[in-house]
Amino acid sequence: MSIKSKIQELHSSLPKNVTLVAVSKTKPVADLLEAYDAGQRVFGENKIQEMAEKWAVLPKDISWHMIGHVQRNKVKYMAEFVDLIHGVDSLKLLKEIDKQAKKHNRTINCLLQIKIAEEDSKFGMNTTDAIDLLASAEFTQLENIQVVGVMGMATFTENTAQVQQEFKNLKITFDQLQEKHTTLKIISMGMSSDYELAIKKGSTMVRIGSSIFGARNYTPAI
Repeated sequence: MSIKSKIQELHSSLPKNVTLVAVSKTKPVADLLEAYDAGQRVFGENKIQEMAEKWAVLPKDISWHMIGHVQRNKVKYMAEFVDLIHGVDSLKLLKEIDKQAKKHNRTINCLLQIKIAEEDSKFGMNTTDAIDLLASAEFTQLENIQVVGVMGMATFTENTAQVQQEFKNLKITFDQLQEKHTTLKIISMGMSSDYELAIKKGSTMVRIGSSIFGARNYTPAI
């Protein structure tokens, strides 16, 4: 099945309240253009340099999402154009995003990454950390960022019950945070292997790559 067909199938099957992020990391511009021509406008990348190179040559109505772990010293390379940063796991990172957004007279939307998986390789804060961050005086002083939701990555396992519980935990965290912060609207959880389960547990944004573009290329082609 072509990229175009896969995009069209996803657009027709996903609930209206769920945003599809086409995860295009390592994929060539030609593949992104095929998805774009099928109506896809939201793309996710996990390397800032690669995303910036693609942004430079692709249509400017694309919404770029940074879905990978973000190093503070690289925020400046995407501050001009990135629409949503999924993996915010500290106040220090939020401060840097705010600083770089201010230079471009922009407000950058962010998701707090909550650690729901058991794997040590997954980044993120716990629920208490997130509550404390949003309640801190330092956070209220940030004028060029907007925290609009949460993101989480489930454990890479075939144990469906475990994944289900982890997604449920993220939804519980979101509900707790939203009680005091009504600007939170997004729950970004679910990938190619588990997005249907994530949607059942409350996801409003799914990050799908291999189901659209096939396995990733480890030598990126721009």
